[in-house]
This record gives sequence, C-alpha cells and structure tokens, in this order.
Amino acid sequence: MIKPDKPANEALRLEALYRYRILDSEREKSFDDLVVIAKAVCGTSMAAVTLIDVERQWFKSIQGIDAAENLRSESMCGHAILQPQEIMVVEDALQDIRFHDNPVVTGDPHIRFYAGAPLISSDGLPLGTLCVFDAHPQHLASDKAEALAALSRQVMLVMELRRFALDIQTHMLERDDYERLLSDYHDVLLAQNADLAAQSRTDALTGLPNRRAMAAALEEAVAGDPPSVACVALLDIDHFKHINDFQGHATGDRVLAELGALLRSHFAGRGMAARYGGEEFVAVMPGTDLRTAELQCEFLRMAVADLPLGFPVTISVGVAQHRTGESVDQTLARADKALYQAKGNGRNRVERAD
Repeated sequence: MIKPDKPANEALRLEALYRYRILDSEREKSFDDLVVIAKAVCGTSMAAVTLIDVERQWFKSIQGIDAAENLRSESMCGHAILQPQEIMVVEDALQDIRFHDNPVVTGDPHIRFYAGAPLISSDGLPLGTLCVFDAHPQHLASDKAEALAALSRQVMLVMELRRFALDIQTHMLERDDYERLLSDYHDVLLAQNADLAAQSRTDALTGLPNRRAMAAALEEAVAGDPPSVACVALLDIDHFKHINDFQGHATGDRVLAELGALLRSHFAGRGMAARYGGEEFVAVMPGTDLRTAELQCEFLRMAVADLPLGFPVTISVGVAQHRTGESVDQTLARADKALYQAKGNGRNRVERAD
C-alpha cells in the first residue's frame, strides 16, 4: 500500500477546510441528496462526501456503508486531492499498486472501483472529494465523469451556503443588510433546488427523464374520475450484451444515446419516453388507445432498425393499456409480460398485453 503524500500547501488547505466549520457536524439532507444522485448516476453501490483532515478522512455524508471516518493513510481520497483538477478513477484497485493491499480493498467494504471528484474551495484548495465506489471493477464513462464533476461543484455550493448561513448567525448585521443577505441566500437555495430536481429526474447518458419522472407522468396520465385512456410501452434493445461485448462499452453507450434521441423526437408531440434502467426504456402515451399505441410502437421499431449505427440494432416492445381500477405498477407489469412475449417470439417485434 502506498500512503498518500500531503500537498505542498497542506497548511493553507487545512486552514481553508476549518473555515467551513463542518468537520464532525451532523448529517444534512442537502449533502445526502447529492450523494444519492451521484451513486445513481454512476451506477455504484456506495458513495460519499469526504473531507481530508490532518490524519483522517471524515464522511459528511455516506451511502451504502455505515462509517464515520477512516485513516487518511488508508484513504483513496487522500490520493485524489493531490491532483485537484482531475477526477481520479481506479477501475480495479487490486490491479493498482497504490491500493491492492489497502485494508479497505482486502477487507470491508472490499472496494474495487473508485472515482473521486475533488471538492475545490473558492480559493482553489482541495478539501476532500465527492466519491463513488463499488465492490466490483467498473469503467467510468465520460458522461458519468462529467456528471460527477458537476455534482462535486454542487457540494461546494452547499458548503459555501452553509458557511454563509453560519456567518449570518455569528455576526450582528444591520436590519437592512440582514434582510438583503437572507433574500440572496433564499434565491441561491431556490436555484440550487431547481437544479437538483432536474438532475434527480434526468438520466445522464440519454438526457431522457428517468424512472422516477416516468412514474409521475404515468400517474398524471391516468388521473381523473373516470381515469383517462393511456397506454404504456416497455422496450428493450435486443442482444445489447453482445453489443457491449463485441463493440465495446463506448459503442454501447452511443447506441443508448442515439435511441434516447430517437425516443425523444418520436414522443415529442404527445407523451413521454424515459430510461427505465440498463438497456430498457419506457414510453407513456396519454389519451391513446391500445391499437393506436401498438401502431406507434411499430413505427418506432422500424425507425430503430434504420438508425445509422454501422451495425444492426433492433428492439422488442411490450405495450399495455391502463385499466380502470388498476395501479400504475400493475399496468407496467402487464407491459413487461408482453415485452417478454416479444422476446420469446423471436425479438424485433411488438406484443400487446392481454
């Protein structure tokens, strides 16, 4: 194991960290929300906001494991802050001379994959990281790396706002100045919350709404008494694992992105398409009966087959109409059953749910 060096400006770095008065503070939802988003975007089982103290790595927020702090000498984040302008990615810790015999690799939580985006203070000093990690080796796609970097900047914004709020509490201000500062603070929080809401409902790779946003759209589509007519379709890229295995993950990501763009345009006039997970997508079609929805899916299936990707790509689709008294999950389950029928009947086809 190679212990992380300390930056040449370590004294200034620690001074900047202590100005935030955040070490050993209580958990806060604003940090927890960002960690949840980072974990979901990067597809890992664990994520954390870490701050590097003199001899320890302290977790302001952590998901996937129960820990409060760790030795700095054993921390991957201690290495990450040495290159503050880069995201440090370790695809397989067992193959990295710095970490192959590190206790967090050989023992719990058995970290194999790690990616850490440094948290940079307003004066350019690295305070810690927003990091994601997993017990299995992984590759971090460029779009996920960009999303992780963007979220690390959001963490710093929350830290700045937190320090700002503490400063307001500490210093006695004139009434007018106090009200102005509170108003500015409120406006920044509103903007940040709007940005977080968009990130939490959008898939980073395809730009489509994610599963959470789809569920809300489907609930809205069938709302009313009596419920409105609406259909939902689940679609899956045929043999997508073969694309990843033989064309590479970068090509697989390109296929997902191209399909996302096609779905966005196909359902732009009425309805919504979303990424359901992996190579599976879902389309919500409000005010559409089953026969019309089936025809729309047939047109989509033919359009996918014509995508200029340089190799054939097809999809299988299951479509279901929402029934009165049926829950959204039950409608999705019937669409999923129809999707498996489409796969079982030879793929590259559309099947209607009973």
